[in-house]
Amino acid sequence: MHNQANRLSFIGASLSLMATYVASATAIPLYGLYQSVDGLTYSDLALSSVVYFIGAVIALIIFGRLSNHFGRKPISILSVLLAGLSCLVFLNIHSAYPLLAGRFLQGLACGLASTALAAWVVDCADTVPRWIAPAVISCGPMTGLTIGGLGSGLLVEYGPIPRQLPFFIVIGLTIASIALLFQAKETMDRKNGALKSLKPSFSLPPISRKAYPIAACTFVATWALGGFFQAFGPAMAREQLHSTSAVAAAFVFASIMAPSSIGASLAGRYSAKTAQLAGMVLFTLFLGCVILSLNLGWLSTFLLASIFAGIAQGMVLTGSIRTMVSDIATEDRANVFAVIYATSYLGAAIPTLIAGRLSTSFSLLEISCGYGLLAIFASCVVVLSKVRNTSSMADSNTSLIK
Repeated sequence: MHNQANRLSFIGASLSLMATYVASATAIPLYGLYQSVDGLTYSDLALSSVVYFIGAVIALIIFGRLSNHFGRKPISILSVLLAGLSCLVFLNIHSAYPLLAGRFLQGLACGLASTALAAWVVDCADTVPRWIAPAVISCGPMTGLTIGGLGSGLLVEYGPIPRQLPFFIVIGLTIASIALLFQAKETMDRKNGALKSLKPSFSLPPISRKAYPIAACTFVATWALGGFFQAFGPAMAREQLHSTSAVAAAFVFASIMAPSSIGASLAGRYSAKTAQLAGMVLFTLFLGCVILSLNLGWLSTFLLASIFAGIAQGMVLTGSIRTMVSDIATEDRANVFAVIYATSYLGAAIPTLIAGRLSTSFSLLEISCGYGLLAIFASCVVVLSKVRNTSSMADSNTSLIK
């Protein structure tokens, strides 16, 4: 009975985590429409992504530990409610201000989900193989973003009332998710100290602290590219790949997000550090192919390269998260996930803000080269760390032999 309750709670928390991110991607295929009909600029779209990331970071560093005090269930339900509320705001977008407000609410929702729901997933993961919970946490958001982007793109292109229908459907999805969460098993008892927990804290247990510097480089490099695709995916489809279709814009965005679940599955076959190293190097190589295909204007090659970069992204993220969350105590989980996702969101927000500023002076192709340099730097850090650890182990073995 205990295992059955945990299994159902695991499924409910996992699906709700994805649903929150479905909501956050639903507007992206509409960006082209917002530009052409409502006069929004590249700067407005980039700022909307930055506001989204800021909302997420605020939720992570200030409210990220509330689920340790109020329980996983109420904070998780609040995150899904905020996602639904953001969709209500998006029903009437005709200027930048409601777009920014809606994206901020989505950021808050995803930030809360990234701690409360992610911790709940791990709490209930004793009925599944060990690699599945890190895979859900690393790739659940990517999967949700993919479903939201692709589904919305298809509805915008072929459905009635394209500016409202995607959001009505997602509102229904959030209601269903809340119903699932009400049936799920609470795994954290209520305790005092909620107000004290609002003080930002970046403390990590020793295992996580040791793994964090290398993992942080991979989080920043991969999430930064995701932020670029969120802000400029429709523009890339239109300007570099010569397609004005909302579906093409959705596929551009989804091509980097959807395959991450494949990479997460592959990561489960290797040790955490091997998955981290191989994933980061492959991500960098395929990102180079993405940039090359952008330069040549080859849509099919671009999508193929993005798919392989997405697979590598899932592999490196799952490996990096495993290095930080393996064998940590239940009460440390929410805080560790807050640090992981705060790092990831800041890593996406800052480059996106810079890219938005540069978009008036540089082409999207030139801006994308900056993301390639960021990935190269992260790869060098991971490779050098591996070389240093191998050398240290060799020296230790030599000392033992002597």
